[in-house]
Amino acid sequence: MIRSLLVANRAEIARRIVRTCRDLGIATVAVHSDADAGAPHAREADTAVRLPGDAPADTYLRGDLLVKAALAAGADAVHPGYGFLSEHADFARAVRDAGLTWVGPPPEAMEAMASKTRAKEIMRKAGVPLLDAIDPAEATADDLPLLVKAAAGGGGRGMRVVRELDALPAELDSARAEAASAFGDGEIFVEPYMEGARHVEVQVFADTHGTVWTLGTRDCSLQRRHQKVIEEAPAPGLDEELRRTLAESAANAARAIGYEGAGTVEFLVSSAGRAYFLEMNTRLQVEHPVTEEIYGLDLVALQLRIAEGERLDAEPSAPRGHAVEARLYAEDPARDWRPQTGIMHRLEIPGLRVDSGPADGDAIGVHYDPMLAKVIAVAPTRAEAVRRLAHGLERARIHGPVTNRELLVRALRHPEFEAARMDTGFLERHLAELTAAAPDDDEAASLAELAALAAALADAARRPGTATVAGRLGGWRNVPSQPQSRSYRAEPGGTEHEVRYRLTREGLHAADMPDVGVLGAAAELVVLDVAGVRRTFEVTAHGDRRYVDTPQGGFVFTALPRFPDPTARAEPGSLLAPMPGTVVRVAEVAVGDRVEAGQPLLWLEAMKMEHRVTAPAAGVLTALHATTGRQVEVGALLAVVAAGE
Repeated sequence: MIRSLLVANRAEIARRIVRTCRDLGIATVAVHSDADAGAPHAREADTAVRLPGDAPADTYLRGDLLVKAALAAGADAVHPGYGFLSEHADFARAVRDAGLTWVGPPPEAMEAMASKTRAKEIMRKAGVPLLDAIDPAEATADDLPLLVKAAAGGGGRGMRVVRELDALPAELDSARAEAASAFGDGEIFVEPYMEGARHVEVQVFADTHGTVWTLGTRDCSLQRRHQKVIEEAPAPGLDEELRRTLAESAANAARAIGYEGAGTVEFLVSSAGRAYFLEMNTRLQVEHPVTEEIYGLDLVALQLRIAEGERLDAEPSAPRGHAVEARLYAEDPARDWRPQTGIMHRLEIPGLRVDSGPADGDAIGVHYDPMLAKVIAVAPTRAEAVRRLAHGLERARIHGPVTNRELLVRALRHPEFEAARMDTGFLERHLAELTAAAPDDDEAASLAELAALAAALADAARRPGTATVAGRLGGWRNVPSQPQSRSYRAEPGGTEHEVRYRLTREGLHAADMPDVGVLGAAAELVVLDVAGVRRTFEVTAHGDRRYVDTPQGGFVFTALPRFPDPTARAEPGSLLAPMPGTVVRVAEVAVGDRVEAGQPLLWLEAMKMEHRVTAPAAGVLTALHATTGRQVEVGALLAVVAAGE
């Protein structure tokens, strides 16, 4: 029996494991970097051990420190979660060699699946259908498009889609460099890129007595940068023959490597309905909650029981209903999925299952993945589950860094998704419409801005000594005058709007909205009459940010000063760091070289993603301040490109 478990991970999955252990009566030990010293997972566990440093390479990727922490805290088992060292066979061996229980598959099974190229050889022998690799030296135009993939690791790192043969050599070099940096293994391979394919996976469980379960299917086709964004179970629109093929292939894959514990076998399903083996993840998946919801199981508890030697029943229970999960990220989809940092002041999504990493008041930093939470809805039918999830996200109160919330809501309500006609190219194909800024005449945004203004005026009026005499009197004049105005910038997007208003004996009136009246205004609650319809707005201020939450959605505005700071301007051609991060590569360019607009100059790594920084315009590189390994803050000057010859 496991009595004390060390969770070798952080954030959402660490909290998830701690929650199950508490239900099972198992003591928990957390580990934390210095950046995570006050993180919820470290607070919620019974015991916490510090891993000195901030970077993953110095903390959560140090297997020796994790084993040492488990022994020091008196743990008798280790759960790796997902990511970090969860699929490292050497770490699993080190845990076992220390006399601890490893909550995961045998190291030999992990090694068999660690390299995608070796995994395909094993699957071929097991009769699992798969795509044949292509020798890049012999690739022709008839083979296009191609997919370059890293043999190790995952999460979309080291992956490139190639649509022009001339671009293949450069993409091979780029993928190889990223894979070596991310996984310490630069091996890559090339296979056909299947346009219009779906990403479907099968959850498997195997005990130590030879029983193998397949827990239905999940569709994970909605992806950005080859990383999943929306997942659901069961995968919709598959005929019974295809479901049977997927289940049999997944079970054969598990048996072929002597698997134990939780694992996922992933497939690409072509538009013609044929399945091809993609890879096997030898760990618990991020999207496991949708399987839990329809099968009524706690998969973490099942992992722990298998590690203790328990037998699975001959067959799992039958699934019921449909579940959909959306990953809420601190990122801006409209700006190349740029990760965001800052304080998460509030994260509240009522009525749905929320597996979150940060809690209110936590800082979102640059060292780790930008995922904030997984939001899961379950219902008797797919349509109901999708509707519940979209509605819940729309009404969520998310106060902090920019997130992908709006994109998630729009994607869930897109006609193609509602009809289950999605594929792995869905987000790329529809990104423009899913991230389009609201039009200037958008009534909902205008009302939210008016509510923000009304709340700000009410807040100023209630504070003694903060208003002028005219302000305390409401700015009242004896004769009509021009309207006053305040400006706000919508976030994200940066569209600026001016709200014109008058303060009269009757109160606040919007100069450009004659059908709108203010029924009540306080610092945090504003009630408007909109052509006879009563609407309520919750307003929260954090610095110059205004968060306005309504039943129809949330809005974020930045209150703009009347006189902008002239020192905030950058010289023309300046290339500033779009985010805090680490320079991992610099292109082979030198000061004095001519560069073209969009030409890559360097690569920044932030939040486990690599971001290409390009020349803002054609011209001459007159300064280059970036060096490999340099840590930069947002706005740091990286280079200068002077226009002209």
